[in-house]
Amino acid sequence: MSELTEQYINKEDLGKNLYRKKTYYTLCIEQDCLAKNQEEADTKLSDCGIDYSKINKDLAEEKNGVETYMTDANYTDSDKTEYVAKVVYDDYDGLENAIENGDVELDTYALENDIITADGKVVDKEESPLDDLKVALNQ
Repeated sequence: MSELTEQYINKEDLGKNLYRKKTYYTLCIEQDCLAKNQEEADTKLSDCGIDYSKINKDLAEEKNGVETYMTDANYTDSDKTEYVAKVVYDDYDGLENAIENGDVELDTYALENDIITADGKVVDKEESPLDDLKVALNQ
């Protein structure tokens, strides 16, 4: 073996040429997280992403005399964090049973700013103006 490549060469390879090709791939990582708001989600997601320690020679397929010389990954861009769904009580067997049993589900129809009332209902924030007053008084 030489310092130039991981290829093992012997006298049967006499006269052959060593070739190298770089191939660029686009990798997309889409991650989900549960958070109270988008700011908290952004913070959590910024601490995650690609595990660069896993970008190594094991990532590449090697066969027919092809050996991996190098692997690399670089950050280029990311989209805005998007709201997907809200955790709400699963009222399939009735809201009271869901609250008692702690049955929850992800509701893609609930809006990001909807709130869960004390009795477990999902309501538009505008429908519950006293909650804003409670928050203001508790701060």
